[in-house]
Amino acid sequence: MTVTRVPGASGPVNATVNVPGSKSVANRALLCAALVPGRDSSRVRNIPAGDDCVAMVEALASCGAVSGDVVTGGIFPAGSTRFDAGIAGTTSRFLTAAAALSPSAVTIDGGEPLRRRPMADLHDALRDLGAVVEPVGGAALGHIPVRVSGGDLAGGAVSVRGDVSSQFISALMLVAPRMRDGLVISVTEDLVSRPYVEMTAEVMRRFGADVSVSHDAIHVLPVAYRATDYDVEPDFSSAAFAVMSLVFTNGRMVVPKLRTASMQGDSYILEVAQKMGLDVSADGDDIVVSRAEGVVLSPINVNLADASDLVPAVAVACTAIPGRSTITGVGFIRAKESDRLGDLAMELNMAGARVTVDDDGLTIEGGTELHPTRPFGTHHDHRLAMAFSMAAAGGSAVEIADSGVVSKSWPTFFSDMAGVLGAVTTLN
Repeated sequence: MTVTRVPGASGPVNATVNVPGSKSVANRALLCAALVPGRDSSRVRNIPAGDDCVAMVEALASCGAVSGDVVTGGIFPAGSTRFDAGIAGTTSRFLTAAAALSPSAVTIDGGEPLRRRPMADLHDALRDLGAVVEPVGGAALGHIPVRVSGGDLAGGAVSVRGDVSSQFISALMLVAPRMRDGLVISVTEDLVSRPYVEMTAEVMRRFGADVSVSHDAIHVLPVAYRATDYDVEPDFSSAAFAVMSLVFTNGRMVVPKLRTASMQGDSYILEVAQKMGLDVSADGDDIVVSRAEGVVLSPINVNLADASDLVPAVAVACTAIPGRSTITGVGFIRAKESDRLGDLAMELNMAGARVTVDDDGLTIEGGTELHPTRPFGTHHDHRLAMAFSMAAAGGSAVEIADSGVVSKSWPTFFSDMAGVLGAVTTLN
């Protein structure tokens, strides 16, 4: 197990932090481009180098659909026999739906953490639409590995719960233009992470799809995707760790081109920062976050149901702010890469914080400096690794176990954040 020591930068921050492109946007754009009919080619630029996008690119490349940033339509998923999604949840779900367009069987698999994650709602919806979805290798029903095939699906209508994972709905949306009759997805229960569904619709429209999203239904007409040149916008989920690190120190941070990102619900992090008392402004296409010396920050009460990936960064930041903060609306994230409520609270409490897990979120009694007596455990979760690292911005070093897990979304996290976190060292 690799342990990384994060020393923290000395003195006030004066840093520029370049964040990667959005993996959520990139994977949607890559799949749309691959599903363009004929052999028309698209370019998808600024694809991040994280595990999720690497798994998607490798899957598309395995049948000849991707070369560099060029994605050629009319090939995928024909000729595919197996996709390995690693530990990339979004990728596995998107590839499962895409495999349902293949007349021959395609096996979808991944690493052990991904095999434990629930997929039943997506598998059931694909079966309802006429696809064959069969567990293989002794997998439990509703989990990977699965063997999927379908071919020329008629589409029509399907019902999906909205309170489990928006990724299931997005996966169905992305393949719906290839269904003969299009698709109407009826959403039962409240839809969590709605901005991700809106993001899916917007990316699809950029590739020519006809899709509309209402309160309880998504309509996708059988209008073919068309080749498009697409620039992936910077990732707000990653930017959250840079922004929230200023809670532990003072100074000024620039995140280049972040203002150009327009479709991510996690842009809410800028409002959260302002609620805490950080100063947020724009400089052209850049976002500037600053905190003057002596500024006292305020505890917050936020509902992050539509921006649940922000929870680790916001929760760790709240431990440094005196007073009671609450995060609500996110009970469903206990089935992410980790138990993002239980594991997060356990690690913080072992370091001296006071965090309570509630039915739908966390309560943080802030103002206690973290003093971890052992490396922070990351529980196979890239967002926990990056969030715990933020605590070093206050000048007290922290150690992160299995720090390489950041490769899932931001492989260069520690070097890109060096102006805030200092130069890290590997202990073993």
